[in-house]
Amino acid sequence: MLAASRRWRAQGLKVGLVPTMGALHAGHRSLIAAARGENDIVVVSIFVNPIQFGPGEDFARYPRDPAHDEDLLGGAGVDAVYRPSVEVMYSPGSSTRVHVSGVADPLEGAARPGHFDGVATVVSKLFVAVEPDRAYFGQKDAQQAAVVRRLARDLDFSVEIRVCPTVREPDGLALSSRNGYLGSDERRAAVSLSSALRLAADAYAAGERRPERLRRMLCGRIEAESLARVEYAEVVDPETFTPPGTLAVLAVRIGKTRLIDNHDLSKVFPG
Repeated sequence: MLAASRRWRAQGLKVGLVPTMGALHAGHRSLIAAARGENDIVVVSIFVNPIQFGPGEDFARYPRDPAHDEDLLGGAGVDAVYRPSVEVMYSPGSSTRVHVSGVADPLEGAARPGHFDGVATVVSKLFVAVEPDRAYFGQKDAQQAAVVRRLARDLDFSVEIRVCPTVREPDGLALSSRNGYLGSDERRAAVSLSSALRLAADAYAAGERRPERLRRMLCGRIEAESLARVEYAEVVDPETFTPPGTLAVLAVRIGKTRLIDNHDLSKVFPG
């Protein structure tokens, strides 16, 4: 991978990287399209990263569908797919981890200890392997994107971080590989995340600025669904992920499936 990237860059070509864990969907396709529009070469990495999953999380059953991924990538204008093995990414005895403090500590960082260390480590290794000019991440994983921005800035990676808008189903549900876990009743209940964000955005547009009032709106809409359980619902600063701010962030259990979503309340909710 590195040799190929260096050949391209020696020719003056710009390289864009779209990091994924596979189980590709239209959200990933939008990242690829963004990369295609800004670079000469587009690389998609596919790697289900074991060190960003905690004990009892869904690493073993995380969706893996190589045939589907190849079909999606075939018509997406991708120049290379980097699909390293676990043994290549983490050689025996590997113990080094990259820790980003501050922005990685609250919310997802608190709910999933060690998760962002795993993310920061694998992203660092992908940046080393691909040496991209730009890397593309989705707004749905807003805190992850903020962690990666801080990582790139603090460790002087010469890569521009691009964050692309969340892609949603017609009913508002944010696309996620984990949506495939949902049964039919759970799928209907999952729309509560986006409808809660829309409700809070409408209230913000009407002049509501009290964080606790906005938080109660978010929780009230989601908890009206019997299958939904709020892990957190906060309104935070999009850089620090601490209050106060305008970014509404959610983590919700729909049955056994954990979903996240977010929206900047100062903007009209899409759709």
